[in-house]
Amino acid sequence: MMRSEMLHIDGHPFHMLVDGPKGAPLLLFLHGFPEYSGAFEEVLPLLAADYLCVAPDQRGFGASWRPAEVSAYAMPALMGDMVAVINHFGGSAAAVIGHDWGAAVAYALAFRRPDLMDKLIVINGVHPAPFQKAMAAGGAQTEASQYISWLRSEGSEQALAANEHEKMFSIFSKHMDMSWMTPQRRAAYRAAWGDANQVRGMVNWYRASRLKLAKPGQPIPESELPEFPTDALRVSMPHLLIWGLQDRALLPESRAGLEQYCDDLTIKEIATADHWICHQYPEEVAHYIRQFAPPP
Repeated sequence: MMRSEMLHIDGHPFHMLVDGPKGAPLLLFLHGFPEYSGAFEEVLPLLAADYLCVAPDQRGFGASWRPAEVSAYAMPALMGDMVAVINHFGGSAAAVIGHDWGAAVAYALAFRRPDLMDKLIVINGVHPAPFQKAMAAGGAQTEASQYISWLRSEGSEQALAANEHEKMFSIFSKHMDMSWMTPQRRAAYRAAWGDANQVRGMVNWYRASRLKLAKPGQPIPESELPEFPTDALRVSMPHLLIWGLQDRALLPESRAGLEQYCDDLTIKEIATADHWICHQYPEEVAHYIRQFAPPP
């Protein structure tokens, strides 16, 4: 039975959806923008018979701590939150599973704390090095990522929260299949987003990022980009990438060259899925997770 649990990390509250028996292998699910733990509400019950499935509201989202300062969203802090969650549930994860921004945290854990996880699973999310290259190239991914500049601008949280989150839903649904967004789920997302002060925490993930975005047709010289040493960004454990090919926010070029950073990479594609693949194809996503990280 899926349940809500609260964990305090350094005195700050973090909400989690939890499903599955205590003592079972841990699967840690990390959502992206503009979602919350509910991003995985269709997937968790499909795996809970054999795993302890934990989906936190990450810092800045849902019912978790939402500091206002941009500096609070630096990657070491975001990663540290999830280290604390893994330690709370026994100190080891059979797999860390990240979607969208959750993939960035999952990759950071794979780079810095491989001792805490056996396998890495990313669902329509990107490794920072290939993504930075694609965003800086001035081409199709640069064009698709232009919304990031707007999200980083001061005051975007007010615009996103206005008119019952009209702009937020517009970003959510642009060129995507939203048939899964029922009225009940729409209300749940609005409740999770909250007012402009709460939305600020969500957009601060973009403001705190070191990644640079070019203007369309105006590539950023490589000398001006952050350095991403291959050895420091290596995925040493088995890595599964699940990818919906109809994604219009993250294009295939955003993952080009990923294999150069991985010791053991497997890719599974779903031709008719887009960025919201976990809502559209939860059975397929759960099947690939179980196949890649089978319970003992």
